[in-house]
Amino acid sequence: MSTALIELESFLQKDQIKTDEESLKYWGKDWTTYFDIKATAIVFPRSTEDVVAIVKWARKNKMALVPSGGRTGLSGSAVASQGEVVVSFDQMNKIKDFSAVDQSVVIEPGVVTEALQEFAHSKNLFYPVDFAATGSSQMGGNIATNAGGIKVVRYGLTREWIIGLKVVTGAGEVLELNNGLVKNATGYDLRHLFIGSEGTLGFIVEATIRLAPAPPPMKVLVMAVSGLDAVMKIFAEFKTKTSLVAFEMFSDKALNKVLENTGLPAPLETKASFYVLAEVETRNEQDEEHALGVFEKCLEESWVLDGVISQSDVQAATFWRYREDISESLAKYSPYKNDIAVTISKVPPFMEDLDKVLAQAYPTWEVVWFGHIGDGNLHINILRPSGMSKEEFVNECRKVDIMVFETVKKYKGSISAEHGVGMTKRSFLNYTRSEAEIEIMRSIKKAFDPDMIMNPGKVI
Repeated sequence: MSTALIELESFLQKDQIKTDEESLKYWGKDWTTYFDIKATAIVFPRSTEDVVAIVKWARKNKMALVPSGGRTGLSGSAVASQGEVVVSFDQMNKIKDFSAVDQSVVIEPGVVTEALQEFAHSKNLFYPVDFAATGSSQMGGNIATNAGGIKVVRYGLTREWIIGLKVVTGAGEVLELNNGLVKNATGYDLRHLFIGSEGTLGFIVEATIRLAPAPPPMKVLVMAVSGLDAVMKIFAEFKTKTSLVAFEMFSDKALNKVLENTGLPAPLETKASFYVLAEVETRNEQDEEHALGVFEKCLEESWVLDGVISQSDVQAATFWRYREDISESLAKYSPYKNDIAVTISKVPPFMEDLDKVLAQAYPTWEVVWFGHIGDGNLHINILRPSGMSKEEFVNECRKVDIMVFETVKKYKGSISAEHGVGMTKRSFLNYTRSEAEIEIMRSIKKAFDPDMIMNPGKVI
């Protein structure tokens, strides 16, 4: 162990430091699989004071730090590939305070998303940001990536629910940002710089979360649709005439992978190229009648070819599996993923243009689409052909990234809707951000992180 690492033991307990090879590999990565892991050590702070001491140690020893939460990211933001020290927040996982009056809760960054949801439920409240990795993702990581998920149509992104942050900057300073205030018109709101910053400005050590009232009963509909244009017409009907919570789209290829992997029965007898899943609030019989009326209108217009409405919570949960089990069902193919977004109205022409690009680039490869159509977010999964090495596959896919991102730029979209930039899309940031914006981002990083030790090589 180097002198610098030995110095860690002057302010951390021995069980807060790991340097064995197994630990380095486990905590030094996220869900991306295309990077070599080369972490130097893993440290486990238990308090804000520990985090401050770690940052000051890193500044003194010119050691780069990488934050680590649930490691469920898909952009390489939590990957240690250049000898960095990984700062894991696994042991900072307390729910510290709750205010029934403010309907808010103060948490540490290592709190698992599902644990926060369960705590809110125990108070007859609701934390609405939801996605497939809620059982393992941590709130610090969700905030650092401004996580989205399946209920953005109704509840928005993580950003909407963060009313206060305590952070440790790259200079080792502790900042308390907004303090849970509803109104605070005192200049720049630095809280929002840290939300989505991917740990490049500093580390989140505490967050004050706004909670929502408990949701009403829901109905979930699964529908086979006649085409991409029909998807947006269906969305418009549900958006304007019901209390729409979620609106998801997936292709027949995605559904078939789920059925094959899970053994679930097909949701409908009718086959289609695309399916949509809609979740609506049904506070009373009138709400249910409105939802049924919209569904029948979509059938009459031939936008929907066939569909089914959940009749129980169990059935609704099963319907959601057709969408939420897609990623797990594709995992064995080591898919190359792209997570992109355009404004909602541009989704059909954007998908048609992009489909032509992908068909030309991958004429014999299987490409699986799904996405949060209600907020313009699409997920492209290119499945690795049998017999092709991972390295060859990634190299081929990256050649086509430029064509994909050129199409995104044409529609003034985003090259990363919710997975972040990390290392995977750092070199493509200019397709979404102007050079002037990127230069300002560099200046902001320098202000918070003067020694450039906070998650270097990520985002910019």
